[in-house]
Amino acid sequence: MPATPALFPDLAGRGVLVTGGGSGIGAALTTAFARQGSRVAFIDIAADESRALANHLSADCRHPVHFIEADLSDVAAARNAVNEAAQKLGRLDVLINNAARDDRHDLETVSESYWDDNLAVNLKPLFFVSQAAVPHMKAQGGGAIVNFSSIAFMLNMGELPAYATAKAGILGLTKSLAGKLGPDNIRVNAILPGMIVTERQKRLWLTDESIATMIERQCLKRILVADDLAGPALFLASAASAAMTAQWIIVDGGIL
Repeated sequence: MPATPALFPDLAGRGVLVTGGGSGIGAALTTAFARQGSRVAFIDIAADESRALANHLSADCRHPVHFIEADLSDVAAARNAVNEAAQKLGRLDVLINNAARDDRHDLETVSESYWDDNLAVNLKPLFFVSQAAVPHMKAQGGGAIVNFSSIAFMLNMGELPAYATAKAGILGLTKSLAGKLGPDNIRVNAILPGMIVTERQKRLWLTDESIATMIERQCLKRILVADDLAGPALFLASAASAAMTAQWIIVDGGIL
Protein backbone atom coordinates (compact mmCIF):
# COMPACT_ATOMS: atom_id res chain seq x y z
CA MET A 1 0.00 0.00 0.00
CA PRO A 2 1.15 3.61 -0.56
CA ALA A 3 3.13 5.29 2.17
CA THR A 4 1.73 8.25 4.08
CA PRO A 5 2.66 11.39 2.06
CA ALA A 6 5.55 13.45 3.38
CA LEU A 7 4.84 16.83 4.89
CA PHE A 8 5.48 19.90 2.73
CA PRO A 9 5.41 22.84 5.16
CA ASP A 10 5.19 25.45 2.39
CA LEU A 11 1.78 24.07 1.37
CA ALA A 12 0.23 24.99 4.71
CA GLY A 13 -2.12 27.91 4.21
CA ARG A 14 -1.78 27.85 0.41
CA GLY A 15 -4.92 28.10 -1.69
CA VAL A 16 -5.42 24.87 -3.65
CA LEU A 17 -8.12 24.12 -6.22
CA VAL A 18 -8.76 20.54 -7.38
CA THR A 19 -11.03 19.80 -10.34
CA GLY A 20 -13.03 16.59 -10.15
CA GLY A 21 -12.10 16.45 -6.50
CA GLY A 22 -15.14 14.70 -5.07
CA SER A 23 -14.41 11.03 -5.73
CA GLY A 24 -11.78 8.56 -6.88
CA ILE A 25 -8.37 10.04 -7.60
CA GLY A 26 -9.71 13.55 -7.08
CA ALA A 27 -10.94 12.77 -3.57
CA ALA A 28 -7.51 11.38 -2.67
CA LEU A 29 -5.90 14.61 -3.91
CA THR A 30 -8.40 16.84 -2.10
CA THR A 31 -7.78 14.89 1.10
CA ALA A 32 -4.01 14.98 0.77
CA PHE A 33 -3.85 18.75 0.37
CA ALA A 34 -6.34 19.36 3.17
CA ARG A 35 -4.22 17.25 5.50
CA GLN A 36 -1.16 19.33 4.58
CA GLY A 37 -2.95 22.32 6.09
CA SER A 38 -3.72 23.86 2.70
CA ARG A 39 -6.84 25.89 2.09
CA VAL A 40 -8.69 23.64 -0.35
CA ALA A 41 -11.62 23.99 -2.70
CA PHE A 42 -12.72 21.45 -5.28
CA ILE A 43 -15.05 21.46 -8.26
CA ASP A 44 -17.25 18.51 -9.13
CA ILE A 45 -20.66 17.64 -10.57
CA ALA A 46 -21.41 14.78 -8.16
CA ALA A 47 -23.13 16.78 -5.45
CA ASP A 48 -23.97 14.24 -2.75
CA GLU A 49 -20.62 12.51 -2.40
CA SER A 50 -18.78 15.82 -2.82
CA ARG A 51 -20.72 17.47 0.01
CA ALA A 52 -20.06 14.46 2.21
CA LEU A 53 -16.32 14.67 1.52
CA ALA A 54 -16.22 18.42 2.13
CA ASN A 55 -18.09 18.05 5.42
CA HIS A 56 -15.84 15.21 6.58
CA LEU A 57 -12.61 17.04 5.77
CA SER A 58 -13.84 20.35 7.16
CA ALA A 59 -14.45 18.65 10.51
CA ASP A 60 -11.11 16.83 10.41
CA CYS A 61 -8.63 19.36 8.99
CA ARG A 62 -7.18 22.76 9.82
CA HIS A 63 -9.27 24.76 7.32
CA PRO A 64 -12.78 24.35 5.90
CA VAL A 65 -12.86 22.49 2.58
CA HIS A 66 -15.14 24.06 -0.01
CA PHE A 67 -17.15 22.14 -2.59
CA ILE A 68 -18.20 24.08 -5.69
CA GLU A 69 -20.67 22.39 -8.01
CA ALA A 70 -20.05 23.11 -11.68
CA ASP A 71 -19.98 21.47 -15.10
CA LEU A 72 -16.48 22.20 -16.36
CA SER A 73 -17.46 21.61 -19.99
CA ASP A 74 -19.37 24.92 -19.69
CA VAL A 75 -16.61 27.53 -19.99
CA ALA A 76 -18.57 30.30 -18.27
CA ALA A 77 -19.44 27.98 -15.38
CA ALA A 78 -15.82 26.85 -15.12
CA ARG A 79 -14.55 30.44 -14.95
CA ASN A 80 -17.15 31.35 -12.33
CA ALA A 81 -16.20 28.31 -10.26
CA VAL A 82 -12.50 29.22 -10.30
CA ASN A 83 -13.24 32.79 -9.23
CA GLU A 84 -15.58 31.54 -6.49
CA ALA A 85 -12.86 29.19 -5.24
CA ALA A 86 -10.29 32.00 -5.13
CA GLN A 87 -12.75 34.18 -3.22
CA LYS A 88 -13.57 31.46 -0.69
CA LEU A 89 -9.90 30.57 -0.18
CA GLY A 90 -8.65 34.14 -0.06
CA ARG A 91 -5.85 33.22 -2.50
CA LEU A 92 -5.08 30.69 -5.21
CA ASP A 93 -1.59 29.22 -5.40
CA VAL A 94 -2.10 25.70 -6.77
CA LEU A 95 -4.39 24.28 -9.44
CA ILE A 96 -4.78 20.52 -9.86
CA ASN A 97 -6.46 19.78 -13.21
CA ASN A 98 -7.74 16.30 -12.47
CA ALA A 99 -11.32 16.09 -13.80
CA ALA A 100 -11.82 13.54 -16.59
CA ARG A 101 -13.99 10.67 -17.84
CA ASP A 102 -12.37 7.62 -19.39
CA ASP A 103 -15.49 6.19 -21.03
CA ARG A 104 -14.81 3.51 -23.62
CA HIS A 105 -15.94 4.10 -27.20
CA ASP A 106 -15.60 2.27 -30.53
CA LEU A 107 -13.97 3.78 -33.59
CA GLU A 108 -16.95 2.78 -35.72
CA THR A 109 -19.61 4.39 -33.54
CA VAL A 110 -18.00 7.68 -32.50
CA SER A 111 -20.06 10.59 -33.82
CA GLU A 112 -18.97 14.18 -34.22
CA SER A 113 -21.05 15.21 -31.20
CA TYR A 114 -19.58 12.42 -29.06
CA TRP A 115 -16.05 13.44 -30.04
CA ASP A 116 -16.74 17.08 -29.18
CA ASP A 117 -18.41 16.17 -25.89
CA ASN A 118 -15.51 13.90 -24.89
CA LEU A 119 -12.85 16.53 -25.48
CA ALA A 120 -15.08 19.12 -23.81
CA VAL A 121 -14.65 17.10 -20.60
CA ASN A 122 -11.15 15.68 -21.00
CA LEU A 123 -9.16 18.50 -22.62
CA LYS A 124 -10.93 21.84 -22.99
CA PRO A 125 -11.44 22.53 -19.25
CA LEU A 126 -7.72 22.24 -18.51
CA PHE A 127 -7.07 25.28 -20.66
CA PHE A 128 -9.98 27.43 -19.55
CA VAL A 129 -9.70 26.59 -15.85
CA SER A 130 -5.98 27.40 -16.05
CA GLN A 131 -6.74 30.62 -17.90
CA ALA A 132 -9.12 31.67 -15.12
CA ALA A 133 -6.69 30.67 -12.35
CA VAL A 134 -3.63 32.48 -13.70
CA PRO A 135 -4.60 36.03 -12.66
CA HIS A 136 -5.12 34.85 -9.09
CA MET A 137 -1.70 33.14 -9.10
CA LYS A 138 -0.02 36.21 -10.52
CA ALA A 139 -1.50 38.21 -7.64
CA GLN A 140 0.39 35.89 -5.24
CA GLY A 141 3.64 36.22 -7.17
CA GLY A 142 3.49 32.75 -8.69
CA GLY A 143 1.97 29.32 -8.39
CA ALA A 144 1.86 25.76 -9.62
CA ILE A 145 -0.43 23.97 -12.07
CA VAL A 146 -0.48 20.17 -12.13
CA ASN A 147 -2.27 18.58 -15.09
CA PHE A 148 -3.40 14.96 -14.97
CA SER A 149 -2.79 13.06 -18.19
CA SER A 150 -2.53 9.24 -18.50
CA ILE A 151 -0.30 6.57 -19.95
CA ALA A 152 -3.35 5.31 -21.89
CA PHE A 153 -2.32 7.04 -25.12
CA MET A 154 1.09 5.29 -24.97
CA LEU A 155 -0.38 1.78 -24.75
CA ASN A 156 -2.11 1.60 -28.15
CA MET A 157 -5.47 1.15 -26.43
CA GLY A 158 -8.00 0.94 -29.24
CA GLU A 159 -11.15 1.33 -27.16
CA LEU A 160 -10.84 5.03 -26.24
CA PRO A 161 -9.49 7.11 -29.16
CA ALA A 162 -11.03 10.42 -28.06
CA TYR A 163 -9.81 10.03 -24.47
CA ALA A 164 -6.34 9.03 -25.65
CA THR A 165 -6.22 12.08 -27.93
CA ALA A 166 -7.16 14.35 -25.03
CA LYS A 167 -4.57 12.84 -22.70
CA ALA A 168 -1.83 13.24 -25.31
CA GLY A 169 -2.96 16.82 -25.90
CA ILE A 170 -2.61 17.60 -22.20
CA LEU A 171 1.14 17.14 -22.49
CA GLY A 172 1.32 19.64 -25.33
CA LEU A 173 -0.78 22.07 -23.30
CA THR A 174 1.49 21.55 -20.29
CA LYS A 175 4.59 22.46 -22.31
CA SER A 176 2.95 25.51 -23.87
CA LEU A 177 1.58 26.87 -20.60
CA ALA A 178 4.94 26.31 -18.91
CA GLY A 179 6.65 28.38 -21.57
CA LYS A 180 4.12 31.17 -21.32
CA LEU A 181 3.81 31.33 -17.53
CA GLY A 182 7.40 30.71 -16.44
CA PRO A 183 8.24 34.44 -16.43
CA ASP A 184 5.36 34.90 -13.96
CA ASN A 185 6.85 32.24 -11.63
CA ILE A 186 4.01 29.85 -12.41
CA ARG A 187 5.19 26.29 -12.92
CA VAL A 188 3.22 23.80 -15.04
CA ASN A 189 3.84 20.06 -14.85
CA ALA A 190 1.87 16.86 -15.42
CA ILE A 191 1.28 13.45 -13.88
CA LEU A 192 0.59 10.37 -16.00
CA PRO A 193 -1.09 7.62 -13.96
CA GLY A 194 -1.11 4.01 -15.00
CA MET A 195 -3.91 1.64 -14.04
CA ILE A 196 -5.30 3.14 -10.84
CA VAL A 197 -7.90 0.85 -9.32
CA THR A 198 -10.85 2.89 -8.08
CA GLU A 199 -14.41 1.84 -7.27
CA ARG A 200 -15.62 3.36 -10.55
CA GLN A 201 -13.01 1.47 -12.53
CA LYS A 202 -13.95 -1.81 -10.85
CA ARG A 203 -17.63 -1.16 -11.41
CA LEU A 204 -17.33 -0.28 -15.10
CA TRP A 205 -14.15 -1.63 -16.67
CA LEU A 206 -11.82 -3.70 -14.55
CA THR A 207 -12.04 -7.39 -13.70
CA ASP A 208 -9.87 -9.53 -11.47
CA GLU A 209 -8.30 -10.92 -14.63
CA SER A 210 -7.52 -7.53 -16.19
CA ILE A 211 -6.05 -6.26 -12.92
CA ALA A 212 -3.85 -9.34 -12.64
CA THR A 213 -2.69 -8.92 -16.24
CA MET A 214 -1.66 -5.31 -15.65
CA ILE A 215 0.14 -6.14 -12.40
CA GLU A 216 2.11 -8.75 -14.32
CA ARG A 217 3.28 -5.98 -16.69
CA GLN A 218 4.25 -3.70 -13.79
CA CYS A 219 7.63 -3.80 -12.07
CA LEU A 220 5.81 -3.26 -8.77
CA LYS A 221 3.61 -6.29 -8.18
CA ARG A 222 0.70 -4.67 -6.42
CA ILE A 223 -2.50 -2.79 -7.18
CA LEU A 224 -2.06 0.94 -7.65
CA VAL A 225 -4.65 3.06 -5.85
CA ALA A 226 -5.65 6.71 -5.83
CA ASP A 227 -3.47 7.51 -2.81
CA ASP A 228 -0.41 6.58 -4.88
CA LEU A 229 -0.90 9.85 -6.77
CA ALA A 230 -1.05 12.08 -3.70
CA GLY A 231 2.71 12.22 -3.08
CA PRO A 232 3.63 13.17 -6.67
CA ALA A 233 0.93 15.85 -6.75
CA LEU A 234 2.07 17.33 -3.43
CA PHE A 235 5.67 17.32 -4.64
CA LEU A 236 4.87 19.12 -7.90
CA ALA A 237 2.75 21.68 -6.05
CA SER A 238 5.38 22.42 -3.42
CA ALA A 239 8.67 24.27 -3.22
CA ALA A 240 10.41 20.87 -3.27
CA SER A 241 10.01 21.01 -7.07
CA ALA A 242 10.72 24.75 -7.37
CA ALA A 243 12.99 24.35 -10.41
CA MET A 244 10.70 21.92 -12.27
CA THR A 245 8.38 23.05 -15.04
CA ALA A 246 7.29 21.69 -18.44
CA GLN A 247 7.92 18.16 -17.11
CA TRP A 248 5.85 15.10 -16.33
CA ILE A 249 6.00 12.23 -13.89
CA ILE A 250 4.77 8.73 -14.82
CA VAL A 251 3.16 6.85 -11.93
CA ASP A 252 2.39 3.41 -13.35
CA GLY A 253 4.26 0.91 -11.22
CA GLY A 254 6.88 0.53 -13.94
CA ILE A 255 4.97 -0.36 -17.10
CA LEU A 256 6.73 2.16 -19.33
